[in-house]
Amino acid sequence: MKFKAIVVDIDGTITCENRELHLGAVKKIRSLKVPVVLATGNILCYARTTSKLIGLEGAVIAENGGAVTVRYDLNGTFEESLKECEKAFSFLSEHFKLTKLDPFYRKTEIALRRDFDLEKARALLETQNFDVEMVDTKYAIHIKSTRINKGSGLRKLAGMMELEAEDFVAIGDSENDAEMFEAAGFGIAVANGDERIKEVANYVTEASFGDGAIEAIEFLESNGWI
Repeated sequence: MKFKAIVVDIDGTITCENRELHLGAVKKIRSLKVPVVLATGNILCYARTTSKLIGLEGAVIAENGGAVTVRYDLNGTFEESLKECEKAFSFLSEHFKLTKLDPFYRKTEIALRRDFDLEKARALLETQNFDVEMVDTKYAIHIKSTRINKGSGLRKLAGMMELEAEDFVAIGDSENDAEMFEAAGFGIAVANGDERIKEVANYVTEASFGDGAIEAIEFLESNGWI
């Protein structure tokens, strides 16, 4: 196998446990000769800034696949999915006190503070006909379209880069990385990852967080896959 690019999650994957960028992982990423795409549930400007700080070319997937951009395009490409998320939010607000995160910057989904009963909220949503789902990334709870995920974002961005999703190795830690792993040619979960992501991964590292990302890349290099 030979892969042409890497797509990697940010928080929990190339960070330390306290969410600071792991400098060893950054150094390792900078040494690579293949393109590296950042994929996150966070907002586009966060992803783009992190890409810039690492020294990458600016190709990112943000908002769990709802927003993608290449080469620091300031506009980005956004999916039309916010209206359905707003309907679900209004419904859930009748039952819970919900706090939006980054409401002025999110264009395709709604992120919420993790201070309410997620399973109860999911059960309530099942009684409605909203085409949305709720995903817990360990940093926020996201109300997002069922049509959009990091896998759909990877396929879209890969096409913009004149590649196929299968040309990528995916590295991540959270349940919102699962579809990205399924779309990519190979998936690596770091040791601190959720059980779901470990189940769909082709390889699980022994190390956690940024140390796990370094191990993942060294594993690929040792096999001659990148």
